[in-house]
Amino acid sequence: MRSLPQIILLLVIAGKLYSQNPHGQSLKMDCAACHQSASWEISAQEWQDRTKDQYRSTWEVGSNVSYFSHASTGFPLEGRHALVDCRECHSDLLFSNTPTHCVECHTDVHQQTVGFDCARCHTPAHWLVDQITDLHQQNGFPLLGQHLTADCIDCHQSESHLRFDRIGNDCINCHLVDYKETTSPNHQAAGYSTDCVVCHDPQGSNWMWTVGGANHLFFPLTQGHQISDCSKCHQSGTFMNTPTDCFACHEADFRATTQPDHEGGGFPTDCMVCHTTAVGWPANDFKEHDNLYFPIYSGKHQGEWNQCINCHTTAGNYKIFSCIDCHEHNNAGDLADDHDDVNGYVYASTACYTCHPKGDE
Repeated sequence: MRSLPQIILLLVIAGKLYSQNPHGQSLKMDCAACHQSASWEISAQEWQDRTKDQYRSTWEVGSNVSYFSHASTGFPLEGRHALVDCRECHSDLLFSNTPTHCVECHTDVHQQTVGFDCARCHTPAHWLVDQITDLHQQNGFPLLGQHLTADCIDCHQSESHLRFDRIGNDCINCHLVDYKETTSPNHQAAGYSTDCVVCHDPQGSNWMWTVGGANHLFFPLTQGHQISDCSKCHQSGTFMNTPTDCFACHEADFRATTQPDHEGGGFPTDCMVCHTTAVGWPANDFKEHDNLYFPIYSGKHQGEWNQCINCHTTAGNYKIFSCIDCHEHNNAGDLADDHDDVNGYVYASTACYTCHPKGDE
């Protein structure tokens, strides 16, 4: 039986040994949970095996030992971290002092321009960023059209090409130089809006922002207006205060047209009354005829004619019309009897219109 002094001595020695724990007194764990008796070193393969199977190892120790896995600390050794020597992170072996935030170990090459949450863009597998499109979507500037193929440094320019200062989501923040240097047309002199999307479509396939990619919704360039030469309409070169009514551009066409004679026939100058914007400017229904001249789309004459020449029998002269070509009689019989009480009755189209301006009986 040991004497009391021997027991005390053993306790003192044990205490000294415990106090010499290089990991500090806060780590209360059996050494065998991490180390083998053959060596204090822990191989990288050992940690990789423990990462795969968190609480078991490939080597045998006493069955009463709980094997240590780095995953149990809340910081699993994944990707590149699995290959790092322990001492690169645990420099003083006091594990409780080891930082867990990326920027505490890794130099912030972005210089605080993208925040401190490295995991938002990077993974432990590598430093490459695979979700740039998603990140831009989160920042409120989706990469659409030609922006999707642009290089990051085309917009985020810095000495290191690693600063990503916020630029702003307005086009002019990047394209101010383009705006000022454009001369055909001269955007700055004409006082064009700096909101580029008023005219240009960022999703268009043409990076040079030609008219083919312009947003001309205020005057749709469709059908007969689908042209590529802006000067056809914008002849002054300023592109400002260009009229949008048909007659302003098509007055010469209106006056030169003889089939029918628009000017001589007193046709309205609102081209859309008769025409569509389809190629060739085909005539549409002239339903204003009922209010301006004579009801042919309503009343007794609705559906009784096929083309203008049925009534306007003199080609090119729409001031001349005929009633008696359809309402024939020999100036005698029932029709003549119906007009016996009409003073000055004559069998003529103008006489018909004078008494029957609405085509009624």
